[in-house]
Amino acid sequence: MRLLILHGWGGSDYPHWQAHLAAEVAKNYGTVSFPLIQHPHYPNRNRWMKQVRQILEAFKPDTVVCHSLANTLWFWLCEEDIAPVERLFMVSPPSLHTDEQTIKTFFPCPMPETLKAKEAQIFVSDNDPWITTQEAEGIAQHYNIPVTILHNAGHINTDSGYGKWEEIEQLVMKKQIMRNKDRSV
Repeated sequence: MRLLILHGWGGSDYPHWQAHLAAEVAKNYGTVSFPLIQHPHYPNRNRWMKQVRQILEAFKPDTVVCHSLANTLWFWLCEEDIAPVERLFMVSPPSLHTDEQTIKTFFPCPMPETLKAKEAQIFVSDNDPWITTQEAEGIAQHYNIPVTILHNAGHINTDSGYGKWEEIEQLVMKKQIMRNKDRSV
């Protein structure tokens, strides 16, 4: 597995679930790129797109895990000629019409024709302050992908109790674990 983990606005450093995920994948011999995208507290769409395009070209991930604003970034990248990935996990995407001043260069965001992924899945909470479950379900329906709605999980981050998140670790590593088992036979 070649896993690219993309953080949202402000980053996802430890004890955020993305930091735990990076460590778990590495401990299971997966290859992980978990870059700090430049100026995480004052993101700019053009800067983020340039940096992540370079990472995509050099690292060539087969799995991408996005949290929050990284999902919006992925939508913008899908408008360009990027190589498709095998799996895409979209966690807590913000509304496509977010009007927060600090991240205004990302919005409004179009829905790309394709997510550039063979498989994709969305995870949201029923009390996320950045997106309604109805909008998340609409995005999932548009792309014909599953949506998992967590109860009372906020923005699915450290503040809402999502340090270590075993469900996402198991889903992301499922393919890797199967490959490792095959090697030991």
